[in-house]
Amino acid sequence: MKKLLQSVFLVFFAATVQAQVDQPKEIRTTEKFGAYTVHYNVFNSTDIPAKVAEAYKLVRGKDRALVNISLTKTENGSTSLGLPAVVTGSSKNLMQQKQTLTFIEIKEGDATYYLAPFVFNNEEVLHFDIQVNTDVSSKPINFIFNRTLYTE
Repeated sequence: MKKLLQSVFLVFFAATVQAQVDQPKEIRTTEKFGAYTVHYNVFNSTDIPAKVAEAYKLVRGKDRALVNISLTKTENGSTSLGLPAVVTGSSKNLMQQKQTLTFIEIKEGDATYYLAPFVFNNEEVLHFDIQVNTDVSSKPINFIFNRTLYTE
């Protein structure tokens, strides 16, 4: 299982590099909110190895992608690994058709990140609206971003 989790973690970083290659350079993949930083990317589900997808019950396909969210906090010059949080969100296309995103929590040692699978059409522009709750008593972190997605 540890090798499986390491594979997911490696795919996350490979997908980040691929997403940056496929998107214009001005596309951001982090948002800062005080001491917190939200890291996010979107990648095609076929980038995940079949065994990893099976372990997490993720459906792979050319019209399926994943949103990946992780949260870090910088205190006294040191940055924490992915922190636990409650992540919710949705996506909307240009016709205002909305999909609610259901995030799956992935824990790897001390790091936690969140994946949400969704379906898309080729060359579809999606508007993502994400909320990250760091603590039940605190105000949620809200941010938005857009991505154009392509089937392979």
